[in-house]
Amino acid sequence: MHKSKKISTFAQNLTIYNHIVKNIVVRFCGDSGDGMQLTGNMFAQLGAELGHEISTLPDFPAEIRAPQGTLGGVSGFQVELGSEVYTPGDKADVIVAMNAAALKVCTLGSHFNHPQAHFDDEFALYHRHAIVIVDTDSLSDKDLEKAQYHTENPFTELGIPESVQIVPVALTTLTKEALKESGMDNKSVLKCRNMFALGLIYWLFDEPMEKAIHLLEDKFKKKPALITPNTKVMVDGYNYGCNLALNISQIHLDGAPNEAHGTYTSIAGNKATAWGLIAAAQKAGKHLFLGSYPITPATDILHELAARKDMNVMAIQAEDEIAGICTAIGAAFAGDLACTTTSGPGLSLKSEALGLAVMAELPLVVVDVQRGGPSTGLPTKTEQTDLLQALYGRNGECPAVVLAASSSANCFDFAYEACKIALENMTPVVLMTDTYLANGTALWRIPKLAELPDIHPQSVPEELKGHYNPALRDERGVRYWAFPGMEGFEHRNIGLDRDAERGTISTNPENHEKMVRARQAKIAQIAERIPNLQIIKSANPQMSETLLVGWGSTEGHLHAAANELGCDLAQFNYICPLPKNTHEVLSRYKRIVVCELNTGQFATYLRAQFPELPIEQYNEIQGQPFAVERIVNYVKK
Repeated sequence: MHKSKKISTFAQNLTIYNHIVKNIVVRFCGDSGDGMQLTGNMFAQLGAELGHEISTLPDFPAEIRAPQGTLGGVSGFQVELGSEVYTPGDKADVIVAMNAAALKVCTLGSHFNHPQAHFDDEFALYHRHAIVIVDTDSLSDKDLEKAQYHTENPFTELGIPESVQIVPVALTTLTKEALKESGMDNKSVLKCRNMFALGLIYWLFDEPMEKAIHLLEDKFKKKPALITPNTKVMVDGYNYGCNLALNISQIHLDGAPNEAHGTYTSIAGNKATAWGLIAAAQKAGKHLFLGSYPITPATDILHELAARKDMNVMAIQAEDEIAGICTAIGAAFAGDLACTTTSGPGLSLKSEALGLAVMAELPLVVVDVQRGGPSTGLPTKTEQTDLLQALYGRNGECPAVVLAASSSANCFDFAYEACKIALENMTPVVLMTDTYLANGTALWRIPKLAELPDIHPQSVPEELKGHYNPALRDERGVRYWAFPGMEGFEHRNIGLDRDAERGTISTNPENHEKMVRARQAKIAQIAERIPNLQIIKSANPQMSETLLVGWGSTEGHLHAAANELGCDLAQFNYICPLPKNTHEVLSRYKRIVVCELNTGQFATYLRAQFPELPIEQYNEIQGQPFAVERIVNYVKK
């Protein structure tokens, strides 16, 4: 069947009118090589620079590179922007589908492999009044076959409602026409299709093209030959929207730009984590050392820090995960702010060395960017399944501090906080983020170094010179930090149990128990110096006895769900130790619903601490962030 006939019945239903919205959700979807992550990031970054709040969800396929045009190779990028943005959105208002496979995945959601599946409000990635922009050049019979269609009309086969407004655009043909005199080969020309689609989206939302062009020039500044063709294609896409013959008008965001004074940008969680580590080293007056090994999705932190020699950062790509943490422990012994980065499989490998850092009582930051598991699992998907490993995954009584960031932006804050706690309390700190935070972006106000809290490393006092030993502690139970090169503070630090008074090797049973309890008490006292648990309050008296509870990256989705339900929310960033008022706060509620992207690890942890509390749990383990709608439906039941 001719392509125009496939879309004719839907083209006549385009009745979009010029309207103003507070928030909007856009999803770019195509092959892994179609540049969907670049396109989505550029759209999100322009929104951030214009002052809108943003939240993004890069959704990579698990395969390294599936065959072109197949369902397994679909790559997506979703962004919500506007005001009071908490999540990337459950469902998109605007879809850009670069090929037949992308259209199918967006329409059927998790059921895209089911041969009889049709559009369903529960599973579709867009709602039934969405705008769907489709590249009609990618709907040939061959394209439909690769995407496992069984008829010649994809829209009818997918059961797309007539309320969905299909915008047919010959992206491939128009891009080739725009660059016909560029001298570029066909493969290079086709790589510019995403910029035509981006220009069309900029027109749809009436975004300023001057800023968009400046952003594109900055994005390709290291590849200047790409600036001119991509700029031309993007501008042509914008102009095509201006002259679009179909009945479609622009959408204007009414979300008020952020008025807080400062400089704003969009930032991904991994970059924010790296910058938080750098800021902490600068504030503490320490060199930053990273000993790490590449692993998805944590590697970008290594990349970012390896490029910052100008900030006194030393980054070493070790031969494996164990070598990575061991080099960091050596740097901590030598007096540096030391860190290592990994994901779940690497955290397993680092567990023995992490025990050495606990026994030696050295400051060390371990960043765990969680992913789907176990084993190789789903390396590009998100989960919260490493919590119990971070809390207990070491031999012996081996306590360490565990923190969790809750947004891409505050990865900076909690990377900084992890360093501060490690240096001031002479302990390893495990900072937990995940794939959703690491790759997603959010609006971030760039802080000034002077605004950040002071960091006071636990340096050994001068009066101990000549009679220092590694067992000496201050009034908090925290041992002092001396390192090689300090005359009069020579000492040995070992992994064997040591005497509580002299610091020498000891196998005395009573001394062993004393040291175990001393290390545990050192961690427990940190609760006196971290913020109290704060409740996000609801004004709905009918839901005043219900509390949603989450930790880490689920904050945005639970915040949106709590707003819709009218109930209270407690979101934990400090896991071990818990805030000292945790029991007092939780005991006010008759129903406590702990929501996690695992089978109930934090719920299990809370039950162990407070067995008398009425804790229930809501869990998903699908490699994706929560859908707000499903949380709301569960709580209402």
